[in-house]
Amino acid sequence: MTRLDVLDQFKSLQDAIYDGLCASDPLMVWQEDQWDRPGGGGGRSRAGVSGSIWEKGGVNFSDVHGVLNDALRSQLKTDASTFQATGVSLVLHPKSPHVPIVHMNVRHFKLDNGKEWFGGGIDLTPHYVEEAEAVLFHRALKAICDQFDTGWYADFKALADDYFYLPHREETRGIGGIFFDELGALSGSDLDQAFAFVQALGEGFLPTYLPLVARKKDMRVEPMHLDWQRMRRGRYVEFNLVHDRGTRFGLVSNGRTESILMSMPPQANWAYNYEVIAGSNEAQTQGQLKKGKDWLGGA
Repeated sequence: MTRLDVLDQFKSLQDAIYDGLCASDPLMVWQEDQWDRPGGGGGRSRAGVSGSIWEKGGVNFSDVHGVLNDALRSQLKTDASTFQATGVSLVLHPKSPHVPIVHMNVRHFKLDNGKEWFGGGIDLTPHYVEEAEAVLFHRALKAICDQFDTGWYADFKALADDYFYLPHREETRGIGGIFFDELGALSGSDLDQAFAFVQALGEGFLPTYLPLVARKKDMRVEPMHLDWQRMRRGRYVEFNLVHDRGTRFGLVSNGRTESILMSMPPQANWAYNYEVIAGSNEAQTQGQLKKGKDWLGGA
């Protein structure tokens, strides 16, 4: 595995996912930006709006490098001087509150002290949690992990439960998924396995997510559903701005602000001292947003 291999694979992944989204939602209006980072590197952002399925979304590729400032050294917990970071990230905010928000990213880091690794994650954020949907999603992720190590799903699922969590709300962002970091940092052979894994995860995105969209995109939407969607989007914003490492890394590394904040929903609400009605579908969803929940459905 070479750095050129990683660059080629991640660019191809962005293209494949973008093409799949265009085919699924031809009404989505996309804008592509090629950008340069003043400190080194750049990227290609593809942001979409006003589709029949997705109200807003984006699929970004970036390849940046440069000097590690104090904030980056602190975040990466390293004494290295320079870095290279390459990745693909995506977020899709659906038009229908019955279709779940989805996020995925895969990334490769290399430091001048010789340390090199892959990281990433994928998680699903339904506005309304449905157990059957959660089971399908988590089983698909387990199948991808099991191709490489039968212990990875449990390990990475636990990391996702911890990562995609809002401690100030005492709730998870959604039904979780998997999250991993510093994968393959120990040896060249481990690094090759990690590279193969992130490729499989990226290639598995569309086959995992699009069937979930097809199940729910035509469900009837009432005003109360839209109100709840905007409230859940507010929690999504809270996580991204307060806790998300990728957002922090992008901002402290002087990345492109428009690409970094692409993950924000088009509209979100906050209400003072908001409480759900006991016994409602909204209350049912609120009660499911807990760490450690087994979503495999007995698999």
